[in-house]
Amino acid sequence: MNLDLKEIITATMILFAVIDIVGSIPIIIDLRNKVGHIQSEKASLVSIIIMVSFLFVGESLLNLIGIDVNSFAVAGAFVLLFLALEMILGVKLYKDDAPESASVVPLAFPLIAGAGTMTTILSIKAEFETINILIAIFLNILFVYGVLKSSRRIERLFGKGGLSVIRKIFGVILLAIAVKLFAANIQGLFV
Repeated sequence: MNLDLKEIITATMILFAVIDIVGSIPIIIDLRNKVGHIQSEKASLVSIIIMVSFLFVGESLLNLIGIDVNSFAVAGAFVLLFLALEMILGVKLYKDDAPESASVVPLAFPLIAGAGTMTTILSIKAEFETINILIAIFLNILFVYGVLKSSRRIERLFGKGGLSVIRKIFGVILLAIAVKLFAANIQGLFV
């Protein structure tokens, strides 16, 4: 085991930016208002299971169905692009039936452990030791759990206007991540 504090911090920050739980606070609050209760424990547990599973079997799974990492990353970039546009423009591009509960869908997947997160995990796996990525995933899930549990207090603290500003700022950050993910992987499709 090669524990490396620098790798842990870097992987944690990369995953933090991609998961963007702070930017998702308005979505979480909206979900809580629709369904009445956020199942924080279940959403966090399912998210960590998805992320850790994908860390170990993601690339093999993609290869099994004939999808290379670059294609998956480009697809993830499009998903992030549309999420960012929703956040920035205040429009709803993805319409789903009203959720009955807020835990696995849409919180754990695709909000927390979505295509962007899974693509990022595969990308950093090529650079970092697995143990450091596992610690980064665990640290992010702890933070996600804290945000999910504190959504009412966060809403009171920032108010609707503050949350709207935060959502737009993180939408721009998410858009930048989508562009970077697209640019880094699009050339790999034509090789």
